[in-house]
Amino acid sequence: MLQPALPSLDTAAPAGWERWLIPAILMAAGISLGLVILLIGFPLIAAGAVILGVAAAGVALARPSAPVLGGAELAVGPDYALVGSALGLLKEPAALTSPEGSLLIANAAYRERFGATKQPLLLATDDDGREALAVARNMAWRDGGGCVAGVATSSGTCPVEVERVGSTGELLLWRFPQPTAAVDPLSVAVRQAQGLEGERLSAAGVLAAVVDNEGVVLGANRLFFGRAMEGEQRREAIFAHLVQRAGDQQVRLTIEGEHAQPLRLVHLPLDGVPESGAGMFILFENQDGPTNQSTNLQALLDVLPVGLALVDRDGRFLTMNQAFSQAAGVKGNSLPVYPGDLVVKEDKAAVADAVRRNARGPAMSGDLAVRLSRQASEPVALTIAGLRGLGEASVLLLLKDNSEEAKLKRQVAQATKMQVVGQLAGGVAHDFNNILTAIIGHCDLMLMRHTPGDSDYDDIQQIKSNSNRAAGLTRQLLAFSRQQTLRPQVVQLPDVVSEVSHLLKRLLGETVELVVKHGRNLGPVRADPGQLEQVIINLAVNARDAMEGKGRGTLTIQTYSVKANQVAELGSDILPVDDYTALSVTDTGCGIAPSVLGKIFEPFFTTKEVGKGTGLGLSTVYGIVKQSGGFIFADSKVGDGTRFVIYLPVHHEEESAAKSRQTSKDKESELWGSGTVLLVEDEPMVRAVAERALTRHGYKVITAENGEGALEVLEGGEQIDLLISDVVMPGMDGPTMVAEARKSWPELKILFMSGYAEEQLRNSIDVDNVSFLPKPFSVQELAEAAKRTLTAK
Repeated sequence: MLQPALPSLDTAAPAGWERWLIPAILMAAGISLGLVILLIGFPLIAAGAVILGVAAAGVALARPSAPVLGGAELAVGPDYALVGSALGLLKEPAALTSPEGSLLIANAAYRERFGATKQPLLLATDDDGREALAVARNMAWRDGGGCVAGVATSSGTCPVEVERVGSTGELLLWRFPQPTAAVDPLSVAVRQAQGLEGERLSAAGVLAAVVDNEGVVLGANRLFFGRAMEGEQRREAIFAHLVQRAGDQQVRLTIEGEHAQPLRLVHLPLDGVPESGAGMFILFENQDGPTNQSTNLQALLDVLPVGLALVDRDGRFLTMNQAFSQAAGVKGNSLPVYPGDLVVKEDKAAVADAVRRNARGPAMSGDLAVRLSRQASEPVALTIAGLRGLGEASVLLLLKDNSEEAKLKRQVAQATKMQVVGQLAGGVAHDFNNILTAIIGHCDLMLMRHTPGDSDYDDIQQIKSNSNRAAGLTRQLLAFSRQQTLRPQVVQLPDVVSEVSHLLKRLLGETVELVVKHGRNLGPVRADPGQLEQVIINLAVNARDAMEGKGRGTLTIQTYSVKANQVAELGSDILPVDDYTALSVTDTGCGIAPSVLGKIFEPFFTTKEVGKGTGLGLSTVYGIVKQSGGFIFADSKVGDGTRFVIYLPVHHEEESAAKSRQTSKDKESELWGSGTVLLVEDEPMVRAVAERALTRHGYKVITAENGEGALEVLEGGEQIDLLISDVVMPGMDGPTMVAEARKSWPELKILFMSGYAEEQLRNSIDVDNVSFLPKPFSVQELAEAAKRTLTAK
C-alpha cells in the first residue's frame, strides 16, 4: 500500500501553562516601564505604559495558535492509512486515484491481478478499451459515477465502475466487480448435508437426505448413511425404497424392519413449492421435551438456502432461518410478531387470514402474491402450508422472490397482445386497401380526362392526396405488426439521413437545433429507404415534442460503425455478434421515466394528451427496424433527454450481384403494351378499375370473379399472355388457381396483387416465377407491373 509521507511541523500549539507565558512577560514589561517613568516624574506617561502592557498581554492571550508549515497553516489531508485498510477489506480489486488517474492506493486484489504500479487508465489492451476507461473517468468526474460493461485487460475481460469520492470530491475510486455464478439449490443442500451442517444434525440425532424430483437420493448426512443405507445402496438409491409409512407423517427405515421405532418425517422443498418432490427429508425420533425438537428444527432450517419460517396456532412467529430473514429484510435477532408485519398495509389482511385458515383447519397449502414492506415495487410469492405433529409449529412459510417470473409473464402477455393486434391490423388493411385501390384508380382515370385548370382537376387531386394519406396510415398499421410490404435496397445510412434532413429542419422549427454527424467506414445496409426515413421522422417528431417544455433543445443524429468485437464486449443477450451500422437519435428533452421506458414500443401507448398522439409512432419504428433485421434500444434519464440507437447489420454483397443491381435501375419509360390479359379479382370495384386501366394501355382484358371462372376461361382456348390475380378470394384462391393453370400452361406469366404483406404471402405461396403488386396501386403502377412482368425472361 502506498503511504504518502506527511510534512513535519515547524511549530506546535502551546498547551497548559505555556499558553500564559508570553502574555505574562508582556504585562510585566509594561508595569516595569511604568514604574521607571513614574520615578523620573512623569505620572501620565507611566500610566499609559502600564495600560499598553496590559493590552498587549490581552491580545497575545486571545490570538489562537495553529501549527504551521514553513510559515503557513498546515492543511490536514486524508488519512491514507485508514483508507488503505478499508480498501483491503474488499475481495474485488479496487484502487484510489487522483482526478488525472495517478495511482494513490491499491488493495491486495488489485496488485495481485494488475500489478502494484499500473494505473487503471492503462489497464486496457486495446484502443477501444482505453477510450472507454477515459469516458468512464470523465463521467465519474462530471456526474459522480461511471462504468464500463467490459474492458479487455492482460488478465481477462472485466467490468469497471468509477466513483467520485472524498469530502470535497477530489478523488476517484475504481472498482472491478467479479460476476457471481448462479447457485444450484440442490447442489448447495447436498454439500451442506455432507459437510459441517450435516455433522451437526447427526450429532443431534437427525437424519437428513437430499432428494431430486425423481426421488433419487443425491446426498445425505453421516447418520442417514449409517442407519438407512448399506454400502451398495448409495448409488442411485430411491428414497421411497429406504423408508416405509408408519402413520401420519411417520416412517420406519426399511433396513430396520417393521418393528423399528417410527421416525417423524418432514419434507422441506428447496424450490419453494410444497408439492415438488425435490428437497430435503428430515427424519428424527419423537421427543416429549420441546427443547430437543426446537434445537433440531432450528439447525435444520438454518442450513437450507430457501426462506423458511414456522408460525404457531395464534399466528405468531416461532422461528425463521437466515434465508427467510434476509429475503424479508429482518435485521438483528428480534423476530417480528406476526407474518403480516412483513408486508404492506394492503396485504396484511390476506396474509393473516391465510395463516389462520392453515393453522386451525385441515392441513393444506397455497401461494400468495404479496409486497414486502422493504420493497413494495415488486411482488414476491409467499407459500403458506399447514403442519401437523410438530408441537407448537402449525404453519410453514416459504418466501420466494418471483420478480423474474412476473417479468416473463408481462413479456409473454405483451407479445400475445402484439400478435393479436397485428392480426387485426392485417385483416383491416386488406379490406381497406381494396377500397383505396378503387378510389385511387378512379381518380387516375378521371385525371386522364381533365387537365390542370379544369374546375374538377383540383378536387380530384385532393381526393387522390387524401387516399394516399390513408394508404400511409394502413402501412403504419402493418409496420408495427411487422406485416408491411418492404422494398429493400442496399443503401448507405448517411444518404438516407441527408435525404430527410431538409424535411426535419422544417418539422423541428426554429427552437430546436439539428446536429448531424457521420462516422467513417460505414458498411452498407439492406433496408427500405422510405421506411428508414419514416423511422427518423417519427423519432425526430417525438424528440421535438419532448423538448417543447424546455423552450430550446438540440437533436443530434449520428451514424457510426460497430464492429463484431465491440458487440462481443457489450455482452448483450439480445444483440448477436456481427458487424453493424448504427444510427443514434439523441435529444435534450424531458426524458422518459423508468416506469414508462419499458412500454414505449407498445402499440397505442402514448404519454401525450388526448388528441395529440396516436401511440403508433414508436411501435411503427419498432416494427420497421425488426422487419429490416435490426435492433433498437432506448436509454433515457429524466431531465437530461433520451437516446435511441438502431443497429442494422452490414450487408455483404457479391460483386456480380452489385453489377446486376446497377444495370437493373433502367426503367421502362414506355408503358404501352399489347396482348391478352386475364384479370381475376373478386372485388367488383377493383376489377372495374384494373380493367379500364389495362384497356387504356393497349391490352385486351378478360375478367373473372374467382379462380374457378379463370380456369374455365383458360380451358376455352383463348391465348392468354398474362394472368393478373388477387391472392385471397372466396372458393379457390389465387395460388391454388395458378398451380392448376401451370400444369397445362407452364410458361404462363403471373402477376399477383393483394392488400396483405408481400413477405407474408410469399411464405405461403408455393409458386415459382411470379410477380407481386401491393394494394393500393395507381393506374401507372399497374401498367408498369404488367409491362415488367410481360418483358421479364
